[in-house]
Amino acid sequence: MTATELRAGASLAGVYGLRMLGLFFILPVFAVHAAHLQGGDDLTLVGIAVGIYGLSQGILQVPFGMASDRLGRKRVIYAGLLLFAAGSFLGIAADDIWTAIAARFLQGAGAVNSVAMALAADLTREQHRTKVMAMIGTTIGLTFAVSLVAAPLAYRAVGMGGIFAMTGLLSIAAVWVVRYQVPDPPAAQPSEARERAPTRLLDAELLRLNAGIFILHVLLYAMFVVVPPLLVSAGLELTDHWKLYLPALLGSFVLMIPAVLYADRRNRPKPVLLGSVALLVLVEAALAAVPAAIPRLVLLMLAFFAAFNVLEAMLPALVSRIAPARGRGAAIGVYNTTQTLGVFFGGLLGGWMARHHGAPAVFVTCSLLALLWLGLAAGMKLPRQVNGLPHAAL
Repeated sequence: MTATELRAGASLAGVYGLRMLGLFFILPVFAVHAAHLQGGDDLTLVGIAVGIYGLSQGILQVPFGMASDRLGRKRVIYAGLLLFAAGSFLGIAADDIWTAIAARFLQGAGAVNSVAMALAADLTREQHRTKVMAMIGTTIGLTFAVSLVAAPLAYRAVGMGGIFAMTGLLSIAAVWVVRYQVPDPPAAQPSEARERAPTRLLDAELLRLNAGIFILHVLLYAMFVVVPPLLVSAGLELTDHWKLYLPALLGSFVLMIPAVLYADRRNRPKPVLLGSVALLVLVEAALAAVPAAIPRLVLLMLAFFAAFNVLEAMLPALVSRIAPARGRGAAIGVYNTTQTLGVFFGGLLGGWMARHHGAPAVFVTCSLLALLWLGLAAGMKLPRQVNGLPHAAL
């Protein structure tokens, strides 16, 4: 990788980290905090509040991606980060579940994920794109780990209003990183300007990847409606949840690295992807069947996060490989739309299922969804050539 590619990967990973840290700080504590909000005793509304930002992102990812193809990546990122900050500051005043839902919706309106991924693809060569996406994915995982450890402590120290304030300040800090640390993308070539992407957005392989990221985030957010209260009921206080999450997440990073390197260097992403999805099926089934004992939960969360981190790194890299260069922002916008809709429907599904059928039903449903994804991914085919070299048999 060149110095510019390394700088692009590191700085965009930093932008993602600052923004996702703001989102993740809310995730481990909100389901418990909601009991103190007016209307927060309705688990369906709690699930909506957890995932609603995915709905607004789902609505706006494609328009933001297409706007970035025309107006420039950085301008659109600035606008999205400021919208996210506005939603965070609204959350400071939330003393009822509906205001919290509105704040989360406005946070999601800063739908810059697709634009940032397209910018990362613009600044890196194809053979190094998986590495850059892995840098971003690893940073997201690290911020997730930090949030799981620090959020309960921050909640005890400054409350949910303080956490919302911190997320707004982090988003403003991300604007500075984009302005002064992220390299400017190259100007579009005339041949690229004439390229038209819409017909490629219905490519069968892009649809498989979009379905996969949707299911992956349904699983994550449905689980986090029920897992924090489940840990509390198992005898682990909210401020001690890091004792489970931290070893599970650190171990998952160790397991993730060889899998991503194998997929990248051997050009064999399909076996790694299928193995990771199969692991999700087993983990969700085990969570439904195994009693909520802390040691078992540590092992199951380790396996879940290992699979999750691998898939978070691989899926956007595969999308950027298949999508046409000039339409990459729109294609990644569609990908991120399905991702963030998964966030919304995951929160909604988790809250509704937990309210009416209990936590085991949430895990059974997640296991069935992962099994459906495994069937869809089994027929995946990638382009035959990458940088002029024959693609490995898949």
